[in-house]
Amino acid sequence: MMISPESYYEEYLKGKTKEQIMTAIRGLKQEIGRLKNSMENPHGGIKTVMHPSEDTRLHWTREYLEKAKEAYVEAGGIYTLSKSEEKTADFDANMESISKITFSIGGYFGGYRNYIVELTDEFKAYTKLWEDKEPLLLCDDSQEPFTKDTFIAALKDLHIGEWRRRYSTKRFGYMVLDGTQWELEFEYNNGHKPVKFDGDNSYPYNFDKFQMLFGIDVTEEDEDE
Repeated sequence: MMISPESYYEEYLKGKTKEQIMTAIRGLKQEIGRLKNSMENPHGGIKTVMHPSEDTRLHWTREYLEKAKEAYVEAGGIYTLSKSEEKTADFDANMESISKITFSIGGYFGGYRNYIVELTDEFKAYTKLWEDKEPLLLCDDSQEPFTKDTFIAALKDLHIGEWRRRYSTKRFGYMVLDGTQWELEFEYNNGHKPVKFDGDNSYPYNFDKFQMLFGIDVTEEDEDE
């Protein structure tokens, strides 16, 4: 069972020096990285079912990290963002200015499918093959159609700014020929340059949840395999 961020503060941060808190921050970052690597490794072996799940532990460890950063500043420290944290902060700060999202996924033999969301006041979502467009009805968990604001809110919950820009099986010591490739591009209406992510048979830890935003039924894909 995970404790609340407030309880974490009381037990591990309260009354600590900024040096001690920084040690806790480093440990939390390492735990977040370890959890993501474990969830993204397709050949990590058979995992013991654990409670809470890795996804739950990741969520709360991220919350503890934010609380630790606050405590560090309260203790007189000046927290400096790492390069990866700067990228995350920049992505998050510009989310309201996203104007278009293009998501492509597929393979050499099966072809590629393009999913496009235009984040205008009208909120348009469609798949595209050549010049043909097929409208998509994207809904939230309550089956209500997404609006621009609710779709951005759903994106925020995925912490996409923390994703690697490139995902490859080489990271885990092997290569796969053909298979599935994917690309994701965010375009903006405030002059920010496009942000791109892609992968080759390798995916972020919460990729299934991301695909569900585009109406992709990942359970059917698993059955096909």
